[in-house]
Amino acid sequence: MSKVVRVAVTGAAGRVASSLIVRLASGEVFGPSTKVILQLLELPPSIAPTAMKNLEGAMYELQDCGFATLQDVIITDQPDKAFAGCNWALLVGAAPRGPGEQRSDLIRKNGPIFVGQGQSLAKNAASDARILVVGNPCNTNCLIASRNGKAIPADRWHAMTRLDHNRAVSALAMKAGVGNDVVTCMTIWGNHSNTQYPDFTNAKINGKPATSVITDRAWLENTFVPSNQERGAFIIKTTNVSSSFSAASGAIDHVKSLVRGTPAGDWTSAAIVSKGEYGVPAGLVFGYPCTSTGDGNWKVVEGLQLDAFGQQKFKATLDELLKEQEVVKDLLPA
Repeated sequence: MSKVVRVAVTGAAGRVASSLIVRLASGEVFGPSTKVILQLLELPPSIAPTAMKNLEGAMYELQDCGFATLQDVIITDQPDKAFAGCNWALLVGAAPRGPGEQRSDLIRKNGPIFVGQGQSLAKNAASDARILVVGNPCNTNCLIASRNGKAIPADRWHAMTRLDHNRAVSALAMKAGVGNDVVTCMTIWGNHSNTQYPDFTNAKINGKPATSVITDRAWLENTFVPSNQERGAFIIKTTNVSSSFSAASGAIDHVKSLVRGTPAGDWTSAAIVSKGEYGVPAGLVFGYPCTSTGDGNWKVVEGLQLDAFGQQKFKATLDELLKEQEVVKDLLPA
């Protein structure tokens, strides 16, 4: 008898989710013996007149794919229905930054959305639910949702730094003239923002320290790090829209690592609710090096050392997340 997994996706008619839902339905993530029920959430017509109609079209296209692993598609503008019994929730939908808005404005604009979604998940999700926040600013949105959904254990809430991780792996591979598969032990510390620290000092290329393969330290510090930090802005400048299928791929990879486990001797990057690791205040959603055995849980890799450059970058991203937490403190139940 096939296993059935219910996956809720918010912002489901958007560009990121359009790439995401097809791969979730196809069997790529949960395997050929698992049936998937997609529970797709969009804004009601009173707020976004065409969103539900677009989502209806996406439902028909999913049906037309004929995937053996897709059992059902449910579309709704009601969070309680979208999250009912879900085993996984991918919170993609979030308000974009408007012209002239600061990051703090965006945080305040999105905060109430994630208050409600956290509460709805706590009330409706399955007892084994795992939640990945993709919508930006994802670390602080995850903080808000998790604190408002306390019935779900804190270690089940994650924010996505896997897109940044994948970008960093690709950049090091291209510089070294090797395939992406031989770049390992990459870490994105901190926030999914332009303060993130893509840690080249602990990364490896073909099993060797990345700094012994790429010996141009100036390039690593002055090109690699800022390019990774600003990659999202670069994509927008190039295409006039934000990353879509690469963001979806990051979310897919995040879930696949939890379902299948991380390779021996390697780790990936995920933002999780801190328990105080590396001196980060407990409760903050912070990007760490993580491993998984495939049981749906992350374990932080302990004992990594940062040099003076890395410590400076680590502090900058931690300070930013602390400031973001202060901006939304009224949305965080004790």
